[in-house]
Amino acid sequence: MTPPLLSDRIASLPKAELHLHLEGSIQPATVCALTARHGVVMTEEEVRQRYAYRDFPEFIEAFKWVTSFLRDPQDYELIARDLAEHLLTQHVAYTEVTLSIGVMLIRKQKPEANFEAVLCATEPFESRGLRFRWVFDAARQFGVDAAMEVVESAKRCHSKAIVAFGIGGDELSVPTGEFRRVYDRAAQLGLHRLMHAGEIGGPDKIREAIELLGAERIGHGIAAINDPQLMDLLAERKIPLEICPASNIKTGALARQLRREDATIEDHPFPKLFRHGIPIVLSTDDPAMFHTTLREEYANAARMGLREDELARIVEMGFEHAFLPAGERSGA
Repeated sequence: MTPPLLSDRIASLPKAELHLHLEGSIQPATVCALTARHGVVMTEEEVRQRYAYRDFPEFIEAFKWVTSFLRDPQDYELIARDLAEHLLTQHVAYTEVTLSIGVMLIRKQKPEANFEAVLCATEPFESRGLRFRWVFDAARQFGVDAAMEVVESAKRCHSKAIVAFGIGGDELSVPTGEFRRVYDRAAQLGLHRLMHAGEIGGPDKIREAIELLGAERIGHGIAAINDPQLMDLLAERKIPLEICPASNIKTGALARQLRREDATIEDHPFPKLFRHGIPIVLSTDDPAMFHTTLREEYANAARMGLREDELARIVEMGFEHAFLPAGERSGA
């Protein structure tokens, strides 16, 4: 079924995208350029075959593979510039991009040098109407000490452009409570607190992220659909879910939450969560790896039955729940 076209009004509105991984935005042609730099010749079709998954572990393996070709600051500069050009085509005016600092550290790279490269690549885009802010991300499965080193790396970078610390990766690995001191340190440094939770884990992972770590936004959070009391809590506290529909289909996360063999976009609980009063920020997660764009995610939302006025409200929410000064939370 062909997704309905968005109205010109919704398509052309300036948008904020808040759940977006730089390393998951690398288009096949750019992957080929990266691999060639490091002595590996690949075709775009071969990359596309790598960008196919049956479940979340297969996606993680593909993510590990593509990031293995990010070896020096120039590589990060290339992919950051490509992402910026892409976001302009999607009418994105503001974005908070997640950097896998934990992966850089485990590969013995210098995150400060890589971060300087992405800043140099993206700062010129402010004059073209696109502002970047950055989230330093740890991989949960790497453990507590590795996560703390990500926070300390943010301190060493000493940049106002770094607005948050978050944890992604395998949410079924290290218990949530073990990261409490890491999040306390992040808050001490003035960083906002994010957490991937309730993607493949249960509602308890979302509740723990909020109550134990003080998470201000939840990455994915689709497991909330299985806990009405948690839905009430998210609505009452106005804690946003960063919803990435295509991602939830491609990784099998939605099918897992619905306890089915597979799931379609029309099965997504986005409308129910939104109409329950839970703030939603619509995003692409890893757009190249999930073969999507922000425009297509809004089209997906329309396929789920969201009306035009609801889509316009979701556009507004992207700015309202950004880590921006209150006076700047507008897409105008």
